[in-house]
Amino acid sequence: MVVLITVREIIDILIMTAVLGYIFMDYIKPSRHIDLLRRVGFDWNAFKFSILIIGPGVILHELGHKFVAMAFGLVATFKMWTTGLLFGVVLKLLHSPLIILAPGYVDISGGAYISRALIAFAGPGVNVLLFGIASVVLKKKKRMTQREYTIWHITKKINLFLFIFNMIPIPPLDGSKVFYNLFKAFF
Repeated sequence: MVVLITVREIIDILIMTAVLGYIFMDYIKPSRHIDLLRRVGFDWNAFKFSILIIGPGVILHELGHKFVAMAFGLVATFKMWTTGLLFGVVLKLLHSPLIILAPGYVDISGGAYISRALIAFAGPGVNVLLFGIASVVLKKKKRMTQREYTIWHITKKINLFLFIFNMIPIPPLDGSKVFYNLFKAFF
């Protein structure tokens, strides 16, 4: 029996998503209006909104890698990368204007060069798909609340960023794996 996702992977996804929500909650606000009177305490609405915006792009990106690897018959396990998440938390606490982090990865064993290139592209490919869906929704849906518009607009931008950033051909980014494995397959 093939297990699509383990309990440990689900726990890692939930923890990773919560930490990402925390990291980005000050950067992605549910309201376009500047809150002149800062709230005291933890802003649960900003936290939930951040998870709603960031979570799908990152989770589906990693699951894209996992399920494509599994389709090639490979063993693939999602793992939260604690060091990468802690780096993001430290940048947030230092009020860095730029947050760069690697929240997780999929551990894959084996595979031919072409399959490994496709597996590496699967994550950014999911981000392009989400970008396209958000673009179509923004173009086709006539009536949207301000909140819906904000969600789709930020989703579009984030997924385009995730695609472009991950396709940079510098290790350990997906782009380096795509190009390396394609090069090895053809040369």
